[in-house]
Amino acid sequence: MKRWMAAGLLALVATACTTTAPRQGSDATLLAAQAAREAALAGQANWTMAGRLSVSADGEGGNGRIEWRQRGGDFEIRLSAPVTRKSWRLLSVDGQVALEGLEGGTRAGADAETLLMEATGWRIPLAALGAWARGARASGPATVEFTPEGLPALIVQQGWQVEYREWDAADPARPRRVFARQGESTVRLVVDTWGEP
Repeated sequence: MKRWMAAGLLALVATACTTTAPRQGSDATLLAAQAAREAALAGQANWTMAGRLSVSADGEGGNGRIEWRQRGGDFEIRLSAPVTRKSWRLLSVDGQVALEGLEGGTRAGADAETLLMEATGWRIPLAALGAWARGARASGPATVEFTPEGLPALIVQQGWQVEYREWDAADPARPRRVFARQGESTVRLVVDTWGEP
């Protein structure tokens, strides 16, 4: 149960290494457009996402549902496994984090990444997930490859590769299909809906 929950959260980071289509425009032009897109996303601090996960990590795998609700700096992430009928909830409010659904009861702390690591043994870069899930760079150095339409095809950051295979038609555009790879771990995220809380 713990591995599936951790792997499910890993799915919001979703990545895979592939060759991208030829880019249009100069790198400077594409990066400027990406920066403008990221600024527009930053202005939409409250958002929701619901979708499906397919996860494989350390020889184990699973499928399930994910729901992410972001309100400024606070978030709620729900994971559910239809086959086992188990679910987990990670809640962050005013800098305090609670992880529910674990054997032994709820665990609490001040840092979501540390809490997950202690509860599951996985180090997941939660601080970057909200940005990556929406096709934006998180804080710090990153490299980006673009589609012919000028949207990110691949973001490489903090040791992760985040590949985007489909986008919606919103303004700004948001990912619909995200594939992930880090070492032997692979994750597929298919977003069914984007919205506001």
